[in-house]
Amino acid sequence: MDDIFKALADPSRRTLLDLLYEKDGRTLNELCNHLQMSRFGVMKHLRILEEAGLITTRKVGREKYHYLNPVSIRQIYDRWVSKYAEPWAAGLTMLKKELESEPIVAQKPRHINRIAIKTSPERVWGALTNPEMTSKFWYNGALRGELRAGCPYEIWNPQGEVQARGEFLAVEPPRRLVMTWQLLIQPETAGEKPSRLTWEIEPHAEFPGVTVVTVVHDEFEEARHTARVLEEGVPIVLSGLKTLLETGRTLV
Repeated sequence: MDDIFKALADPSRRTLLDLLYEKDGRTLNELCNHLQMSRFGVMKHLRILEEAGLITTRKVGREKYHYLNPVSIRQIYDRWVSKYAEPWAAGLTMLKKELESEPIVAQKPRHINRIAIKTSPERVWGALTNPEMTSKFWYNGALRGELRAGCPYEIWNPQGEVQARGEFLAVEPPRRLVMTWQLLIQPETAGEKPSRLTWEIEPHAEFPGVTVVTVVHDEFEEARHTARVLEEGVPIVLSGLKTLLETGRTLV
């Protein structure tokens, strides 16, 4: 939390967050065009934001793209906003949904979320693939299906309904899980084509005993309603995963 608030204290860094909010997935050159400072200065601010967990980066070819990390922002909300200003925050959330109802697509659209968890990659993998564990952090959904590339899966809720379904595209324990995703529980998403979720699980480069979990949601060009639902839902799932593995308790 201290790193997050220190990062937010600088107006240039807040400007960078605003720019990524307006259009996610920008390159360094794009961001430099909006700030009156050197390229090195912008790189320094971006590094501080990334170290605080407020943004994530992804290399595509020779380009490096920068994305907002909603997980850290969600943690600030849970700790400092929800219990003090829930009605005000709810209004802002509705405004955000309205403004983003027609997202601007410059590159191939994708949402990236990342969180650090004090546990091992093996425990993260177990939580993601064990139905008894997924039901504790994934909106009460139990994952059912043979864990093998090319095999179908379903996620069932306690009422015996299928919440989502898809196919495992890549199963590489304990580092990578790729799956198609079709959300069935809501009428506006049930008829959309499947999108794709990629779970990347890596030991932290600097802190032993810490695992970094990255979730990439993409290929949702024909699943816009699903994209909006997962944009809000994935940070909560990751927060629930972190809480469960670090404390043994559920988030809610």
